[in-house]
Amino acid sequence: IQGYILLHDDIMDGSHKRRGHPCWFRLPEVCLPTTNMKLFIYFTSPQKHSNLVREYSGKVNMVAVNDGALLDNHVRRILKKNFHGKTYYVHLLHLFNEAELQMVYGQMIDVITTVVGEKDLRKYTLTLNRRIIQYKCSYYSFYLPVACALLMLGENPDDYVQMKDILVEMGIYYQIQTLSETLALSESCYGTTIHARSFLMSQIGTDIEDFKCSWLVAKALELANEEQKKILYENYGIKNQASIAKVRELYRTLNLQGVYEEYEKKTHEEFMNLIESYPSNVVQAVLKTFMGKIYKRQK
Repeated sequence: IQGYILLHDDIMDGSHKRRGHPCWFRLPEVCLPTTNMKLFIYFTSPQKHSNLVREYSGKVNMVAVNDGALLDNHVRRILKKNFHGKTYYVHLLHLFNEAELQMVYGQMIDVITTVVGEKDLRKYTLTLNRRIIQYKCSYYSFYLPVACALLMLGENPDDYVQMKDILVEMGIYYQIQTLSETLALSESCYGTTIHARSFLMSQIGTDIEDFKCSWLVAKALELANEEQKKILYENYGIKNQASIAKVRELYRTLNLQGVYEEYEKKTHEEFMNLIESYPSNVVQAVLKTFMGKIYKRQK
């Protein structure tokens, strides 16, 4: 699921890199003939291979879209191969379908907000950011694995609504945490060598130039005065380094890293109170394990 979701997300966003590497749909060789044929052509005629790369470079997107569909369909094939004879098989399929549907809803909100229609930064709020993250990330990445385990143990996931709510909240926190790491990484670009700066910048996301409704910009709009908002309105979503630098400088001025650290501390306390109040010690242990893996994580 993660593979095809990220593949399609990169295509929709027009991204160039994913975790420091070129996006799949950006690779010219993705739409060349089969692997054996590519090797044969390369070793017999390197020049012909180069010509094929150039010829097919404009067709990568459509092939990559189909690759995403292949990955998606293999989810059902893998489930059938491993669980077809189980009493919970149908319920397992339903869980995966529902999780993917939630993700598609989140992707739809993200695309409509970012790509479709007039760009209006005034509609970017923490509420909108939360809605995108909740549907796009939380259900499939945090709730789905635990719900699957419950099914396999003979439990009904619908009886664990409180646990589901906590896991979804963890997913929202996790995504905001990722954005904060991006901000911290951008801070580390200053005072480094040109080579190091180039590497670090390659690891930083493109939410600013892509006009994403991120937690950072939503929080900045909440904290900024009118003059600072003007800087955001004039530079956010502009694809040039000068505008991106102005937005990042404003983030530093507003001390968003410090704001996040305060949010993280408060959120952790709230999570632990919720977990400690859960009536089942087994569920408490599971939730504490999740929290232990993501709280103040380094990567």
